[in-house]
Order: sequence, then structure tokens, then C-alpha cells
Amino acid sequence: MLDSARPFVGPSSPLPCVRSQHKHSLFPNAIYLERFVSSVHRFVIVFIFAGICSYLPPFAWAGEAFLPVTPEEVSMTREPKAPGAPAIYLYRQVDRDDTRSGHVYNYLRIKILTEEGRKYADVDIPFDKEQFRLGGIKARTIQPDGTTTDFNGKIYEKMVVKAKGLKYLAKTFTLPDVRAGTIIDYSYTVETINGYLYDSRWILSADLFTKKAKFSLVPNADYGLMWSWPNGLPQGAKPPTNEGKIVRLETEDVPAFQVEDYMPPENALKFRIDFTYTYGDPETDETKFWKKLGKEWNGSFEKFVDKKKAMEQAVSQIVSAGDSPEAKLQKIYARVLQLRNTSFDREKTAQEEKREKLKDINNVEDVLKYGYGSARAINWLFIALARAAGVDAHCVYVSSRSNYFFSRKSLNPDQLNADVVLVKLQGKDLYLDPASKFAPFGVVPWYETDVDGMLLDKDGGTWVHTSGLDSSFAKIERKADLTLADDGTLEGTLVLTLGGMEALAYRSDAWDDDDASRKSMLEDAVKEAIPATIEVELTNKPDWNSASPTLVAEFHLKVPGWAAGAGRRVLLPVGLFCSSEKHVFEHANRTYAVYFHHPYQKIDDINVALPLGWSVGSVPQFDNQEAPAVGYVAKVEDKKGSLHISRKVRVDAVYVPKDKYPVLREFYEMVRSGDDQQVVLQPAS
Repeated sequence: MLDSARPFVGPSSPLPCVRSQHKHSLFPNAIYLERFVSSVHRFVIVFIFAGICSYLPPFAWAGEAFLPVTPEEVSMTREPKAPGAPAIYLYRQVDRDDTRSGHVYNYLRIKILTEEGRKYADVDIPFDKEQFRLGGIKARTIQPDGTTTDFNGKIYEKMVVKAKGLKYLAKTFTLPDVRAGTIIDYSYTVETINGYLYDSRWILSADLFTKKAKFSLVPNADYGLMWSWPNGLPQGAKPPTNEGKIVRLETEDVPAFQVEDYMPPENALKFRIDFTYTYGDPETDETKFWKKLGKEWNGSFEKFVDKKKAMEQAVSQIVSAGDSPEAKLQKIYARVLQLRNTSFDREKTAQEEKREKLKDINNVEDVLKYGYGSARAINWLFIALARAAGVDAHCVYVSSRSNYFFSRKSLNPDQLNADVVLVKLQGKDLYLDPASKFAPFGVVPWYETDVDGMLLDKDGGTWVHTSGLDSSFAKIERKADLTLADDGTLEGTLVLTLGGMEALAYRSDAWDDDDASRKSMLEDAVKEAIPATIEVELTNKPDWNSASPTLVAEFHLKVPGWAAGAGRRVLLPVGLFCSSEKHVFEHANRTYAVYFHHPYQKIDDINVALPLGWSVGSVPQFDNQEAPAVGYVAKVEDKKGSLHISRKVRVDAVYVPKDKYPVLREFYEMVRSGDDQQVVLQPAS
């Protein structure tokens, strides 16, 4: 067990590091400033919201809640360096205190320049409820005549959709009487709940043009400190300077950061400063830096799994002598999934932890003995058992691509923030992650695919690149048996089958939700897929708690008025489940590359029984396309009294460069054109 009085850097501790949930993973370079806690929950956005954050040590604002307003700020009507901007940041202050577990104080000043800018009166402050405590919110408005009004309204928590593929929890409030010329001030604090210190950084880019900003960091003096700016610095900005015991940076005229649908992680594009803590003096040679860490990490790993005799005894009860290597792995995989993964436990109060009195986990034998362990302990146990069964298995620290694109040159071990298991099976590399709990055998979370990683060994590690997956590992299949009524209403049953990566994602997102929330999640998924107002009711109980390759949900579905009359004919659109493709990539211009989390397939099989006496006048023909990266195949068949509609959309791409965007856009225009076609029906006379 960790010494709770002594913080440490990196995964050199004898205990496995903590694993977060929901599409994010490990923090091997976390600094544990308080006690070790084996259960860490969702780390969905961490500092993705830092683009609008301002950090300030507690002493900096002791005398005044808000800064004075200058006459120039009050009278400003436009910003020449941001022509047409609806609003700008007049000032942001970004200070962070790492001596207090990453205590953060945030201050922002916004100038509303146009009527469109009034939308910034609706303030959203994103945060991860399981990881951070957000409070101390204060706000006010200053009108063009100098009138100042403090905000005393209600503050809400809600889920916010920022762009396709990005949702987050936010504290929200609305400032009254905001108009062109109004100045908005607001501030708040952010504190890490569990006392962990990781991902220390400044985000310089913001959603609006920033006229002036100041950043400072009070570093943890127990460690060496390095910093880097992987995406460069704003024009005219100078690198951070160390002024005594505080690191500072000032910037001016920082362009607004544009958000697009299906863009790479924001932190991979924004101007930012990353801070890395080290033992002793920082090592600046890239090869030496990673070799030193690799040896430390491998030492911790080997010490934890060094229970060969106990593992051989355990594996003899799991596998049979005649099993193939793959059969052995699958049986071991199933066995470790039966253990309690404490990283998925809900957060407990101190009283609950005291009552439960979990034993310390110091090695793989303890995991088996007590029947539980953190996510990393689960992965390391799997490796130990696989080795005992004669299978070549290794631990690989990888860089999750959910928030960043890893670069070894950054010398930032915080970004090797996940781990997977690499096994050599019949001469091929197979990556597994039983610690993900809901991952089917052979599937790892999307953010651990197609990324760089360090395979741990005694020589300091070897760099590897994890396998990518094709679209067959992430299927959404929708089979509908529907009846068309005389008034154009479709009604019947729908079976939704989520396969591979999709099943893993839904189970991971809902692992601590109640039945009502899970039901709502699945029903909302159907509503979002159909471009019409519908009625849908989940009718079965999906298997939420296994690592099955599929998650099956059954519904009663009703789509009023789906078919519409046109003279003596009735037109029935063929694209019933086309909503997600209906408006994607419509813009001719693109600022960033296109970034899908993973390849995917959507397969629709729809049977429509026609009213008695109705017939099919004509069915559309489709311009189908099957290419290596994308595919669209649709077909409508007249079954004499019924229709059979089949549709398949396939994307086998993850990263599409900006210069290839026109080709991708053309493909989705073809998909929309096919989905918009209609079957002509002839009602009975």
C-alpha cells in the first residue's frame, strides 16, 4: 500500500495506478498528494473546459471580487482584430496552485458587441462531477452607462452538447438584461475531489477572441518541473518565465478557437502549455528520459506480478491441458472479468470505506485471494495468468487519443495515460483490455486503438503501435418489422443490436446508471436516428453487465405520418434511420481534419407491410458506392403487399486530412441523396 503521507510521481509505486472510467483510462504519472484511492470515476472532459478557465491562487483576489472596469472597456463597440465577432474576452486570468492539489480560481471578462453576442449571457462551465468540485461562482454585468448588477439567480447542472460527438456536464446560469455593449464578469473555483494532481496545464485558446490574458502556476516544490507548448504559442507570445516560485505567462490578441463537428481533440489543436513533474532535475534527452521511466515502470510491474507459483496453481484450475493458446486466453479473460473491478465502484464516503475495510492489494496473488483489485491490477493479473499458461504476454502503457495526440518529444509521461495487454498469438499481436470490464475478448476501447505505446521490459521499454480496427468491430444493426396504416403512420417492432465497440461504449457510459436512465439512453438513441417525431418504448431488459459482443434492445416503435399523400399517390421515404447523416459535413469549407473515434457500420433491415389493397407504383434506384474507406449500399424491393428496405453505411476511416474533406463531403451528399428518395405507393381505390 502507498505511504499516504508521501506523494509520488509516476507508476513507479508498487501498487497499480488508478483507472478512470467512460472512454478514458489510466494516469500513470499522477501525483497522489493525499491517500491512495483505488476507485476513480469518470474523467470525461478533465480540462477540456480550460479554454474558458482562469486559474488564480487564493491570495491573488483577497481584496476584491472583480477587477475595476476601464472607460475604454465600457465604451468599446468593436474589435478591429476580430471583425464581426459577436463578443470577445476582454480579459482572462489563468492561475493554478499545485501546492493545493490543483486548486483553481477562474476569472473571465466578456464584452458583448452585437445582438448575436447576447447568447453569451447563457454561461456554461463544463466540469467532471466525479473528479472535480466546482463552486464559488460569482457573476455581474456592467452596462454601457456604468450600472453594475450582481447576479443572484439560480445555477443549474445539465448535459451540454457542444458539437457532434462531444457532450459534457456543465454548471449553467443566465445573466439578465444583457445586450450589445454589456460587460460580463464571472469567476469560479475548481478543486480536485480525490486529491490527485495530474494534467497540470494552461489552455491559451478560447472560444472567443482574447484581448488580454494572464496565466500563472504555483508549482509543487517537491518535484522538478518541465513545460512545453506542443501546438506552438500565439503570435507575439513569449514562453513562460519562472519568477521566483511562480511560473507566469501573458498573451494578447489570441484568435478565437473554432469548434467543428467530428474534429480532433480540442487539446490537440489549441495553444496550450503542458507541465510535467519529475523526480529531481528534469532529464531533457528524449531517449534517456523514456528509458529511465520505462525501467521504473517495468520494475513496479514485475514486482507486482512476481508470484509464479501461485499463478501456475491458479491457472491449472482455469484452463485444460489440451486447450489451444487462444482457448486458454479466453478462459483466463472470462475468469478475471468475474473479479470485482474497484475502479468501477461508485465513490464512497469515509464512513462507507471504513465499514467495508478493503484489504491492501500489493500483488497479483492478493487480487485472486481477495477477489478484487483496481483496473490496472486486473490487467496485470491477466498477464501473470497468461504467462503461467505459457502465453507470451506483456504490459503496454499507451496514450489515449481521446484528449491528445501523443508525441514522445513532449517528454510528458502524463499522456501515456492508459494500459493494455499485448499477447503473441499464432505469430500475431493481439491487444486486450480486461480492465475495461465490458470489453469483449479481442476488443479494446476506441481510444486505445491505433496509438503509440511503451511495451515494458527490463531494458527501458520498446515503442509499439496498437492495432486499428475495421468497421466490423463497431456495428449498429436495426431490424424493423412495421405496418403502414392508411394515414401514413408506421408502427411495429424494432430490434437494435449494438456490436463490438458500440456495445462496449454503451455499457461503459451506463455502468453506474439506474434502469430508468439506461432505458432513456436507448430510447433517445432511436429518437436521434429517425428524422421525425416518434413514439418509442423499450420492451426488453438488455444485458448491461456483461462483456458480451452484443447489446440487444427491443422496442415498440410508432412514426406518425411517415408516408404522405401526393395527389392519388402516397410517398414513403426510404431513409428511416438517416438522421445522423442528414446534416453532417454540409459546409463546403473545413478548418480542421475530420476525426472519427473509430470505424463503424450501420446496417438497416426494414420490412413494411402495406395496407390491404395497396400496391407499389415504383421503387427508387440507388447510386451505391463501395470504396476502401467508405461505403453506401441501399435497396428497396417490392414484395407484393410489403416492402423490404435495406441500407448500409460503412466508414473505415478515423482521421481524414483537411485536403481530403471534399471527397468525404461528396460521399455524405450521395448518402443523403439516397436516403431522401421515396417509394411511390398506390392506395386502394
